[in-house]
Amino acid sequence: MTAPPQPRGDGPAPRIVVGRVGSAHGIQGWLRIQSYTQPQENILDYSPWRLRIATDWRSVEVVEGRRQGKGLVVKLAGCADREAAHQLLGAEIFVDRQQLPEPNAMEYYWADLIGVVVVNCSGVELGRVVGLLATGANDVLRTQGDRERLIPFLLNDVVREVDLRNRTIRVDWEPDF
Repeated sequence: MTAPPQPRGDGPAPRIVVGRVGSAHGIQGWLRIQSYTQPQENILDYSPWRLRIATDWRSVEVVEGRRQGKGLVVKLAGCADREAAHQLLGAEIFVDRQQLPEPNAMEYYWADLIGVVVVNCSGVELGRVVGLLATGANDVLRTQGDRERLIPFLLNDVVREVDLRNRTIRVDWEPDF
């Protein structure tokens, strides 16, 4: 599974959150960012970014980016000094869905799974995917229906079919789990 990009809302997201602006880095407008892509440097392949600051949206071009310690720093067009950088702190970083490459067969962007209905092999609806968790061993679907369920995303074992066209995931999972 290709991790995180997580969307906001139901259905395939037109924009997908891929990171967050952390702090200013230096005095020339550089920013530390937290990337949700795997590997984290992949976020630098996408430009423009759509920044959401509270309820405002801003489109920005990535001028330069690099690994700095365990994280990433970026220089954005129009962000020339520390004061300009401070105005972007905490912004969520989105990209348009069509900027992402198509996943390989049997790979899925998390964002594409949000809002999908999960049913078991007996046809019992277990809820909608509201999020995913990376546990290290395997990813886990968080579903919300009559209650929250955590279902391991194990293709061919637990997850039997992912049908994004019809927005359903069929799982070998009992409602009592």
